Amino acid sequence: MNTRYLQTVAEMGAIDAAWYAVARCLALVGCSMHRYHFVAQRVAPQAMRRGAASIDVRSLARLEDLPAAYPRPQQIVAARFRQGGYSIAAWKGAELAGFLWYQLGAYQEDEVRARYCLPSPRSCWDYDVFVQPHMRLGVAFCRLWDEAHRRMQAHGIAWTCSRISAFNPDSLRAHRRIGAIILGSANFFTLGRWQLMLASCPPYIHLSGNPSSYPKLVFDTRSLEGEARPCQAP
Repeated sequence: MNTRYLQTVAEMGAIDAAWYAVARCLALVGCSMHRYHFVAQRVAPQAMRRGAASIDVRSLARLEDLPAAYPRPQQIVAARFRQGGYSIAAWKGAELAGFLWYQLGAYQEDEVRARYCLPSPRSCWDYDVFVQPHMRLGVAFCRLWDEAHRRMQAHGIAWTCSRISAFNPDSLRAHRRIGAIILGSANFFTLGRWQLMLASCPPYIHLSGNPSSYPKLVFDTRSLEGEARPCQAP
């Protein structure tokens, strides 16, 4: 084993490192692979942190609210608004510090073909949490996350779910620190119009060849309250 692979194992763990190696090999033949872990965490707004007053958080409710340098394509943002997505953005003065999105009910993934279903009315889906690289050691993320939890709580939300790339160890560590619970995992392989999903939760395997065909993964947060056992990551 070379040093780089050993470092990858240390950062990701043996299973995710092996899948990362598979993804790199598949990319050489034009096949893309995404591996996700699905997690849930309690909605729990925190007290104002030192320095947080310097960050202003506001809603983004329409395309016209986006700043010129918003780092997402307008067609993606428009699709999120159409399916009922909410977004808030953090500002430090006139500079966009970061943003996040959340969705009540089911969420249609925009990176692969998949739909995430949340049967409990006390859960939501959060996604695309972004903070400017030069602000990631500051209070922008905490201020943004606390405000999101406050707004979720106002909707009666007790749990927020999300998917994390298994190839992003920093994000995985950050979620572990805030008490996230792993619900399951899935691999998506895409070659041309074809997509294959292998997941640890039903339907486990799904093959599709067009945009109207996609798997529906159900994450019932009532299982976290002792009513049933959640799916486990492999």
